[in-house]
Amino acid sequence: MWREKYGDFKSSTPDHNGLGRRLHGGSWDLYACIVPTFCASNKIWVVDVDDIYAHVNFRNDHWIVIWISIPKRHIVVWDSIEKHISPAELDEVIEPFLTMVPYLLVECASSNEVRIKYTHWSHSRMRE
Repeated sequence: MWREKYGDFKSSTPDHNGLGRRLHGGSWDLYACIVPTFCASNKIWVVDVDDIYAHVNFRNDHWIVIWISIPKRHIVVWDSIEKHISPAELDEVIEPFLTMVPYLLVECASSNEVRIKYTHWSHSRMRE
């Protein structure tokens, strides 16, 4: 979902504060942990959730796992077949998460106390 909608996000025009870009439908539901419904926790990112784990498909033939650390503003990638994705390809796969997750945290924050400054995050690849 993140990668498929990234083009729409990038092409939307931000306001004078750098906000107001178009997030995909359902972004708030992810932020508030309302979806998926079979395991909804209703916990809010930043307030109740520090770490997010997700699987990401690469070219419909390979899966990687990412750990999104909100406090560290960092994404760690685990790949069981490291040579399957080059570093440049991995950068392209991870870019939507590095950009849209921090943006979502700023846009959905309920107060200035939990608001995280919008910055581009870093990532690393776990090595065996």
